[in-house]
Amino acid sequence: MNYRQILITGMILLLFAALGTAMVAATWQGTHERIVANERATLLRKLSRLIPPDQYDNALLDDVIELTAPQPSSEPLRAYRARRNGEPVALVMTALAPDGYSGAIHLLVGIHYDGSLAGVRVVAHRETPGLGDAIEEDRSDWILQFDGRSLENPGAAGWAVRKDGGVFDQLTGATITPRAVVKAVHASLLYFRAHRDQLFAMPAAPGAP
Repeated sequence: MNYRQILITGMILLLFAALGTAMVAATWQGTHERIVANERATLLRKLSRLIPPDQYDNALLDDVIELTAPQPSSEPLRAYRARRNGEPVALVMTALAPDGYSGAIHLLVGIHYDGSLAGVRVVAHRETPGLGDAIEEDRSDWILQFDGRSLENPGAAGWAVRKDGGVFDQLTGATITPRAVVKAVHASLLYFRAHRDQLFAMPAAPGAP
């Protein structure tokens, strides 16, 4: 048995393994950075649909806190805070409607400092195509009916779909989905009213996107 040849072969294999590992690590690092940058840019575009950039002068993606309410969630819920000259202007909360027809519906809820809604957008769901997916902005204008609403407009009794005595339209053939969204948005407004000053006073969460 040629131990010297075995040793040389082993060294060559080890060298190739080390080079391969280094190449994979370098590729992952470069790709990961691009992915993170793209995700931040996409998120900022979504937030800016609710809070236009000319309304604030802080770094929205860096002025973020993590929440445990208004809905319990296994995923971190966040609030992105908009300020102008150091004064609070609005925030956008990530919210969860856990009781959608086909599972949880993930939302962005923009709330002005005075408690009025800047708007609501759906960011993820598994609702039925052609029915429940009309909650998406690019499918219908249903989600736009939240713009400018508040706890006082329409009042506690009005925060329901019309079928339940409220003011919000339901979707043809799909009542569970809009009911879940209305409930989640109302809960977000209630939470904001109860914790507004605390939400803007909390230190930013380190490392949050």
